[in-house]
Amino acid sequence: MDIGVVFQCDPPARRVVELAQRAEAAGFSHVWTFDSHLLWQEPYVIHSRILAATERVIVGPMVTNPSTRDWTVTASTFATLNELYGNRTVCGIGRGDSAVRTLGLKPTTLAELRECVRVIRDLGSGRHATINGNDVHFPWIPDDAALEVWVAAYGPKALALTGEVADGYILQLADPDIAAWMIKSVRDAAAAAGRDPDAITFCVAAPAYVGDDLAHQREQTRWFGGMVGNHVADIVARYGADGAVPQALTDYIKGRQGYDYREHGRAGNSHAEFVPDEIVDRFCVLGPVEAHLEKLARLRELGVDQFAVYLQHDDQEHTLAEYGKHVIPAFTA
Repeated sequence: MDIGVVFQCDPPARRVVELAQRAEAAGFSHVWTFDSHLLWQEPYVIHSRILAATERVIVGPMVTNPSTRDWTVTASTFATLNELYGNRTVCGIGRGDSAVRTLGLKPTTLAELRECVRVIRDLGSGRHATINGNDVHFPWIPDDAALEVWVAAYGPKALALTGEVADGYILQLADPDIAAWMIKSVRDAAAAAGRDPDAITFCVAAPAYVGDDLAHQREQTRWFGGMVGNHVADIVARYGADGAVPQALTDYIKGRQGYDYREHGRAGNSHAEFVPDEIVDRFCVLGPVEAHLEKLARLRELGVDQFAVYLQHDDQEHTLAEYGKHVIPAFTA
């Protein structure tokens, strides 16, 4: 199982590049960043610097969306980075959350997401794509161009879409029971579409914090339950609270009273108080190294190919070092 890491693009940008270099030295396989242009700095500018300053890590957004960037521009960005640095990018994409809601927009439709996945992957891999009835391609793209598109999803229809069209699936929570349900849904959809379910890469992303002070770790990562709650609230609004997804995922948002995107993804934010300790423990990976090894082993048994560490807390360097020293060797040997 690969181990990746997820950064916010907070200034100074050189700090993100330095952390990416530390991550590669520690053995992390992927470096991901948020993509929310009003809240953080431009990720693809930083991605170029990360790729130039490293040799091995794969770089991409977790996640971009079809609404805030023209699809052909997104594909051209990835294709250009890959031409420069040798196919070392992956496009993580979803319907959109903070990047669109801060503009007063709504997440895109699943039909638009499906078409966007096709266009970005085809163009980024050197193939032709049809857009508005026009046949388009990049005449400058090298013959060995390749781009994978991984889709982030929670709801039943989005999970089905993922199984039908995506190269990878991103699940942003680390609860093994919920992960088992989600992964099975994607695999079933892939099989029904005539695809090989084993050809899909499964990535679980969640905050990880190594240490013994569990109470402090919970307060530093409680924001994650609030962020996931945005997507769960959409699911409940569409499908109701019963049956569409595991009840453990929907019950906890009953106390949710709105969300302030000015504090999105921030430790200690004021709008995640409704998230109980039980959910923090289930969604995140907390505690001493042994607890991390045990939980990640359970995820690996479910077929998870990568665990990506959200590193939005007050002990970033120590967590990177502990993963490099104890966790990564255990899962990449």
